[in-house]
Amino acid sequence: MPDAKQTATKLIQYLVIGYALLSLLYTARYFYTNNSHQLDHTTNLTRPPIDLPPPPPQRKEQVEAQAQELEPISSSSSNPDKAIVTWHGSQSTMSESYIMSKIFSDAMQPSHLQPYYHKAHHRSQSQKNTTTSSASTGFSTKDITLATLVTKDRFPVLSRLATNYKGPISAAIHVNDDDEKEQTLEALAHTLDNNADMQRYVDIHLIIDTFDRQFNLWRNVAKFFARTDYVMMLDVDFHLCTNLRSLRDDPSRLAQYMQPEDGRQRALVVPAFEYVAQADGIDFTTFPSTKKDLLEEVDQGKIDMFHKGWVKGHGATDYARWYATSQDYTVTEYDFSYEPYIIYNKQSTPWCDERFIGYGANKAACLFEIYLSGIDYVVLPDDFLIHQTHKYPENTRRKERQYNRKLYSNFREELCLRYARLFMASGQWDLPIADNLKKECAKNRGYRSAMKSIA
Repeated sequence: MPDAKQTATKLIQYLVIGYALLSLLYTARYFYTNNSHQLDHTTNLTRPPIDLPPPPPQRKEQVEAQAQELEPISSSSSNPDKAIVTWHGSQSTMSESYIMSKIFSDAMQPSHLQPYYHKAHHRSQSQKNTTTSSASTGFSTKDITLATLVTKDRFPVLSRLATNYKGPISAAIHVNDDDEKEQTLEALAHTLDNNADMQRYVDIHLIIDTFDRQFNLWRNVAKFFARTDYVMMLDVDFHLCTNLRSLRDDPSRLAQYMQPEDGRQRALVVPAFEYVAQADGIDFTTFPSTKKDLLEEVDQGKIDMFHKGWVKGHGATDYARWYATSQDYTVTEYDFSYEPYIIYNKQSTPWCDERFIGYGANKAACLFEIYLSGIDYVVLPDDFLIHQTHKYPENTRRKERQYNRKLYSNFREELCLRYARLFMASGQWDLPIADNLKKECAKNRGYRSAMKSIA
């Protein structure tokens, strides 16, 4: 009997030891597998690798400027699939491409992003000696970055914009991942090499995929990588006639616009125009550069509001009032189709919804959410834009507008309910920030029904 007990005790001991050894082996295998395959998992995702083009060779001035920058917190690579980001205070790492796939996850995928394919290297002497200039930007952080989107046929227009503006531009450039990719990149390199203003002022961010007209994704990329506090949502085909100098040369005035005493956040509207005769809108050197000169051409019937045939698009700017005033004013007759060109804060403002693919409602959806979030549109009294004539693919525009019209109808109702819930949950429902929502969403039948059930 004692021998049997001894045998049983030993057997139990052996089982416990065996279990402990198996547990140790399993734990070691788990950690080894998790760590060794983490990078492969975050890099590969669900898409095949792509050979992204190397950035253009750095010029001497750019190398000298970048040598003064702070050390990055992560290793860098010309290929974002190999660039690794290390989080502050943690040993955790993940690939840059994996992070981008989440940041822009509502867009069509796979889409391969290469931020700062070309990095602007402008650095004036006055900026070197001021605290409002970041060592990593070379621009005053209080300047206005033109956030624009560009396709291969608009490279010359981007080049002209850089020379005219002579300030920070964040350009999201779409490159089709097809047989013409290398030709497109060569054309881009040629544009850079032949205009020093492109080299000095334009940050270029490549978006390489097979999806045309993901306009809101491209807008988000341009805004995301802008390096100043303020951005202007601008289509590259518009000529900035006044160059925004009255704001850019007076940062305190710009700050007062963006942070008024009443505490209401603002976005500044720059009125848009076009020539009645399309041929007159080709040569930007003939465009008026002052409001006085513009009004003369308006009186002569040469220039009118942009897209006069679609009054909802820009009518809320109230052009008759703009012609007669020398003061800024708040847009009071907002329409959900309103799509002005605006200057606004980069931080704490909504992003463009990337579900809108193609023509129709994509920019209006951006501006609708900005408005609903509690931001007022204020029209600048002296600055203006004029559209540079170019052809539109009308058949494509017609089909895509039909789809986006349905999407936009559902989107508006969804947004009204989401922001109403946000304002209620955060205790802001009875504050001025909710005024735009209450006024605009009251027009939406689905929203009214849902709010009755909540109340």
